[in-house]
Amino acid sequence: MAANKAEQELVEQWRDILALHARTQSELDRALSGHGLCSSDFEVLDLLAEGGAADDGTTYRVQEISERIHLSQSALSRLIGRLEKEGLVDRAMCAVDRRGVCVALTAKGRALHGEVRPVQRAVLARMLTEAG
Repeated sequence: MAANKAEQELVEQWRDILALHARTQSELDRALSGHGLCSSDFEVLDLLAEGGAADDGTTYRVQEISERIHLSQSALSRLIGRLEKEGLVDRAMCAVDRRGVCVALTAKGRALHGEVRPVQRAVLARMLTEAG
């Protein structure tokens, strides 16, 4: 009986985590939509922005991005294609490994990231503080 109760508590804890994630994702999507972004778009911009100044040439391989952003390879490729079409990122063959594709934030992408970052951080602070 005790093992069943512990197992059920574990399952309930997992479901609470999933519910918090879903609510937070929904709030982020709602807050970012006014800027033409969804939460996954912002996550990619945020990761690229962590790389440094816009003119330092910092790039990430798509494979490196996929290890940090929880999307399938095909979904991530479509997302990067959309960001590229909007002028927020540049995509090119990697100089070191011509088989790989590298992505870098453009000046327009860096500006949008700077504008939207406080919005995203405020939603995270509110949602995660309420959950705690």
